Amino acid sequence: MSASPLQRQPLPEDAVALADHERYARQRLDGPAWAYFSGGAADEITLRANRSAWDGLTLQPRVLRSLSGGHTRTTLLGRTLAHPILLAPVAYQRLAHPDGERASAYAAAALGAGMVLSTQASTPLEEVAQIFLDDPGRGPLWFQLYLQHDRGFTRALVQRAEAAGYEALVLTVDAPASGARDRERRAGFRLPPGMTAVNLAGLAPPPPLPQAADGPRLLCQGLVEHTPTWDDVQWLQSHTRLPVLLKGVLHPQDALQAAALGVAGLIVSNHG
Repeated sequence: MSASPLQRQPLPEDAVALADHERYARQRLDGPAWAYFSGGAADEITLRANRSAWDGLTLQPRVLRSLSGGHTRTTLLGRTLAHPILLAPVAYQRLAHPDGERASAYAAAALGAGMVLSTQASTPLEEVAQIFLDDPGRGPLWFQLYLQHDRGFTRALVQRAEAAGYEALVLTVDAPASGARDRERRAGFRLPPGMTAVNLAGLAPPPPLPQAADGPRLLCQGLVEHTPTWDDVQWLQSHTRLPVLLKGVLHPQDALQAAALGVAGLIVSNHG
């Protein structure tokens, strides 16, 4: 059964750049949803620094040269892409529109862009893959993975992604716990009824950690004990036939260690 197409709506005439789309999103989304999509951690210093870093990039062009043969093609994981643009994983996209990840899949595929689907998507991973892979001009389709405390569940999730046609796994390594999302708290953000991470349905909550024998635990001790390690990276590599990329690597030594383990690629990023 094929996925039903979406009804296209014309864009406003003055929506000509990304900043325009952001402005319209802020006008149309309710306050809590906008806080979720646009906010960063705590005082958002890193979020602002990220934007400032991008704004600081400059180009030094050469002139008086032939432009014949110019292109934006690149090669990634052995595949030639029309351009090096992929949609980053974003959870709960149905907060922004009822079609959520389905709409993103149609749009990315139509423009030849790649797509990385979040573990916490609000649309089944199989449905997104069916939409995306049906377009012959599409870019790559990857699945972003958070390691779950239940390794059997994680393995089954990986197998679902493989069976659906995803071409790589993107393991997020810089978010062992949720950040202090102060903007969301001020806006009173809560997931509305019916909004769930559908691909995690059936996952049991983690068991409570035992009390430390030598006294009370540190505030963050429980979080630290659930943090993924390099052993978990190797475990994942041993349970999939797909290339594994790491998302959230910033330190050169971590990059070297990832390369030594045969990781397929790195996404240099932070969670803001």
